[in-house]
Parts: sequence; structure tokens; C-alpha cells
Amino acid sequence: MALATAGASFTASGETDNPVDAAQRAGQDDAGKGQATTPDPVTTQSQLIYFSSTSENTSRFVAKLGRESCRIPLYPKDAPLLATRPFVLVLPTYGGTGGEGSVPKQVIRFLNNPQNRKLLRGVIGAGNTNFGDNYCLAADIIAAKCKVPRLYRFELMGTPDDVARVNNGLDTFWTRLSQTQK
Repeated sequence: MALATAGASFTASGETDNPVDAAQRAGQDDAGKGQATTPDPVTTQSQLIYFSSTSENTSRFVAKLGRESCRIPLYPKDAPLLATRPFVLVLPTYGGTGGEGSVPKQVIRFLNNPQNRKLLRGVIGAGNTNFGDNYCLAADIIAAKCKVPRLYRFELMGTPDDVARVNNGLDTFWTRLSQTQK
């Protein structure tokens, strides 16, 4: 089963059929010539990893949580992020009809790393209710694909109630998860 987003398929094996991603994995630059230099990954022990576009809506919400967090790089030339402990992912949904293009390419790239995908424990979605049925769809897609729970969803930058609910929910989630792993 593959997750189609913006011309790429995110598969359970972590491969994609996106020619740009394939060229990058093969060490080629965008033109398909020569070797591209891939920066070493940046590692994080954060239990909260998020992606935010240039609008910064998701970033502002995560900042309000007051928790240690780490952002998935915005640009392909940036060093990739590598999780080193279990985490919850916060991500926005991009517009699109029927879910196509809902999951940001940067998140697909991040989850195509088997280590990152293995450490994912839950998803929180950001969205815009103007998207109708596609509201927070990216979180639902990732949760289903990676077999983890969608923990919460909020609109745009979230409300003070959203911040309180997410903080309380994350505390409860990590406590319960630690108890089941003993």
C-alpha cells in the first residue's frame, strides 16, 4: 500500500517513486548529474517533532506548548532530521482534493527514514476547517499508514484550550506508554 502525495508514494518499506527523491538517494543532484552533497543528519532526542511551512502556524502552536521540540527541515538542501527516541509528530495538512498532496513532502522524506518511522508513536494534526472533509487529513493518513494513533487535531494556530488539551494529553499519553512498555 502506498501513500500518494505530490507525485510521490510513501511505502511501508520507506521507498518512494518520486524521481527527485530517487535521485537524491542515488547521490545525484537535481539535474541528475554528478554527486550531490548530502549533509550529515541532525539527531534529536525530542519527544515532539513537527513540520511547519513558511506560514509558521504549526510552529507558533508548538511554541505555545512550551515543550522541547524539533522541527523537520523545510528545504531539501538542509540536513535531514534523525529521531533517536520515540516521538509524537505534529503536522499541518496541505490543501488538495481527495487527499492528494495533503501530507507535506518534507514529512514524507522524514518518514521515509526507517528509524524515524519506527520511533513514531502518535500524530497531532493541524488544519483549516475550510478544507472540509480534508481537515487535518495528513494526520489521519500518517496515523493509518504508520499504525499509530491520531491524538488530536486543531485549527490553524490552535486556541488556548487546544494548547491545554494537547499538553495534558501528551502527559497522559507518555505516562500510559511508559507503563505498557514495562
